Amino acid sequence: MNTTTILISEVGPRDGLQSVKATMPTADKLRWISALHAAGLREIEVGSFVPARLLPQLADTAEVVAHALTLPGLTVLALVPNLRGAQAALAAGVHKITVPVSASPAHCMANVRKSPQAMVEEVRLIDALRRRVAPQVGLEAAISTAFGCNLQGAVPEDEVIRLAVQCAGAGADDVGLSDTTGHANPAQVSRLFTRLRAEIGHQAGAAHMHNTRGLGLANCLAAYEAGVRTFDASLAGLGGCPYAPGASGNVVTEDLVFMFEAMGIATGIDLTRLIAARAPLQAGLPGEPLYGMTPEAGLPHGWTPTAP
Repeated sequence: MNTTTILISEVGPRDGLQSVKATMPTADKLRWISALHAAGLREIEVGSFVPARLLPQLADTAEVVAHALTLPGLTVLALVPNLRGAQAALAAGVHKITVPVSASPAHCMANVRKSPQAMVEEVRLIDALRRRVAPQVGLEAAISTAFGCNLQGAVPEDEVIRLAVQCAGAGADDVGLSDTTGHANPAQVSRLFTRLRAEIGHQAGAAHMHNTRGLGLANCLAAYEAGVRTFDASLAGLGGCPYAPGASGNVVTEDLVFMFEAMGIATGIDLTRLIAARAPLQAGLPGEPLYGMTPEAGLPHGWTPTAP
């Protein structure tokens, strides 16, 4: 049996919550993150350091980080759009910073009000800051709209790879590819991640897939077969992108874990506890639709998880 360990990075508390209209009470967020940790998740993107007027759902990120830091063995991530956000994230004590760098100029302007090239320079500034004040903190660049954009349409693959190489050169420890708008197909995913690994080697980072058109798991499998070992996912498929109209549906964490575990690929996550972590999410966002085939169908008779 193949027991190659992969890392599932839970992004629901950031990517999920920023995309719903309601604001989850802080106490419910803390219970939810604790439940995710109890299920075995060891990397969680807990929020974003952006102005509260833009994303009031994430105004309590510093408080959420403080709680997450008390959970043993957990890598605490936060997204930051600029140097000011990075300063706040480092002050809060995060373990890792994610910077969104969109390959689509139209999406980049809508999302962070900067051009892709300006965001590469922002990565450079953030890298200089963290090396100066907190060199132990990780820095990743996420190439958004890497597979297509609802605002621009097709995104040239050469431009995606060029931008990823520039981000790696600007100081990012790793650079992932994000299907922000759900355009990707498995052949495209395989092609781009193969190119990414050829260009930047060990700095090639996570696959962040959306299930907008039903190809989320297929795209994750294509990324795995191309060598990717870190995957973003959101419990119950919560989330999308508020600056990409129609971009719904992060990959469902429960379904992704089931797929890998059923294949004999260890995730370190207890599926029963993971499904139970939907309860504090539902309590904090009553009425919000929750997705996932595995929670609905239940685990197969005689199910046994992959040995860690």
